[in-house]
Amino acid sequence: MKENSLFPRVPDHHKPNKPLVPNGLGIIFVFASVIYLFLIYCFDLVEINASNGVSPALTLAVCVLFGGFMGLLDDWMDLRWRYKAFFPIFVALPLAAFREGDTWMATYIFGKVNFGIYFYVFIIPIILAIVTNAVNQLGGLNGLETICPSIVLFGLLLGSDPKFHVLLYVPLLVNVILAYFNFRGKIFVGNTGSFAIGITLASFALVANIEQTLVISITPYILNSSLILLNYFFFRAGARVSFDGEKLFSDHRRSLITLITYNRRLSERQVVALISLLVAISTCVALLIEWLLL
Repeated sequence: MKENSLFPRVPDHHKPNKPLVPNGLGIIFVFASVIYLFLIYCFDLVEINASNGVSPALTLAVCVLFGGFMGLLDDWMDLRWRYKAFFPIFVALPLAAFREGDTWMATYIFGKVNFGIYFYVFIIPIILAIVTNAVNQLGGLNGLETICPSIVLFGLLLGSDPKFHVLLYVPLLVNVILAYFNFRGKIFVGNTGSFAIGITLASFALVANIEQTLVISITPYILNSSLILLNYFFFRAGARVSFDGEKLFSDHRRSLITLITYNRRLSERQVVALISLLVAISTCVALLIEWLLL
């Protein structure tokens, strides 16, 4: 990669000699996904919402664009978490327009529940904020920002109505390609990629009405965010994994990464593989529960 690369280069802190790696390649996911979704809309390749005439492809494209914009702002300005935590809420507007007149959400315990106005005011914003920030928080190692979301994205594709499948073909393919290079330490997707893919997961689940499948699939993400937030708010302690030049290790358990490496030396790829396995298991459980309750 030339020094005058279009993408800024940042050090890879978990590799010997900290090589410089191009960052912000998540913009490729944003561009490819949005162009693809616009084409689906233009050629009427997916069924329009019958209740209000809003296109799911156009809705998802707007959400991905906002996720990429939010990630770019964070990459450029290093936004504080107090702002990043609430930014995804604005994406609730196009999703509320798409779901207008449809405030039913499936739950495993109570069946389908009509939440009325609370679905727009609380449920959509909460799902967007939690999922987007949880995906962004589980990062820092090569592959985590791309492999794990690809697993969840594939699970959502399998768990959704076939009429929505076409929405995810290119986003999933592009993310898998980025995951290949990200896992090898050739690129970083940056906050642009993590926010965009996080909003894609949440938005697609809301469009396809499979919110419960998403929640179970991202259980490892929720565990990671819970550990980070609890330690920060109660002990004012952050999570940090150490690197001795060969392996990762930690002396505390304040995140999923540090929990796995607590008093244990593991390579970066081993940690990523273990967390990816956890995400794969939770996604399979989500699909199994959904299929059993159909």
